[in-house]
Amino acid sequence: MGVRLFAMFVHMFSWEANYRTARWIGDLLYRFDKKHRDRALAHLRLSFPDWPEHRYHEVAKASMRNMVYLGLEVLFTTRLITPGRWRRHITLTNMAENLRLLLYRPSGLIFLTGHFGNWEVVGYTMAALGFPNSAVARNLDNPYLNEYILGVRQKRGMTILDKRGAAGVIPELLENKGAVSFIADQDAGRRGMFVDFFGRPASTYKSIALLAMQYNVPVIVGYGRRLNEEYHFEIGIEKIIHPEDWADKQDPQRFITQEYTTALETTIRRAPEQYLWTHRRWKHRPKGEEPGKDGVA
Repeated sequence: MGVRLFAMFVHMFSWEANYRTARWIGDLLYRFDKKHRDRALAHLRLSFPDWPEHRYHEVAKASMRNMVYLGLEVLFTTRLITPGRWRRHITLTNMAENLRLLLYRPSGLIFLTGHFGNWEVVGYTMAALGFPNSAVARNLDNPYLNEYILGVRQKRGMTILDKRGAAGVIPELLENKGAVSFIADQDAGRRGMFVDFFGRPASTYKSIALLAMQYNVPVIVGYGRRLNEEYHFEIGIEKIIHPEDWADKQDPQRFITQEYTTALETTIRRAPEQYLWTHRRWKHRPKGEEPGKDGVA
């Protein structure tokens, strides 16, 4: 109820006022949330070692604003991303040549994105355009907020699979030419596969590559980049990894995992201020390597 009242309150104001308020809140977070600010700065310093010091602070502050923008934009998504209005708010990139794969796919497919821009609007828009998908996600800790976000995600045909039980559902979806979506830049713990991400080993889930290999399905890396402060996004495909790409590789599992991780990095490098640098992407380290300092771990 509280979330709905807040959403109603937000709709009373203009875009400019809402984004101005969100920007102000993000700046307050950057100023007073030392833990997340220092983590973001530490990640940026290691990821972009050649930047001047002021650039780290500019991007870290913008990244924390991006978190607040994301929460604001979720409140508008169901009203604005509709079959009749989506063109006002979405610019599609690299879609024309890949439309046939999405529409007339001969097999299932795996769709990946990261904590970049507005990842929520990507799946919702694809479902609204007639590309239903099943997204693997963890339930939010707040049950009321989780119920609201779940309603937003599922309104246009996107199905949410609870991360804890998804393993029993995904095989049937892929066997029946379904599309399964993942946020692919999660730390996978000590047992994950360590691949290069911004010049450092990052623990990455093995399951995505294993599913692609087992069901012989392509892996699509997409993104949703914010273009301005007027609810306008570029949704595009960064890379498609086809089964024939890994067919002759000595270690296809590592090849797939590194390929999609590199594709996510390429996307982030174009607009680093829209990545969630407070995210503990490098939390776990390879065996024998000590965790870093300043919240990097």
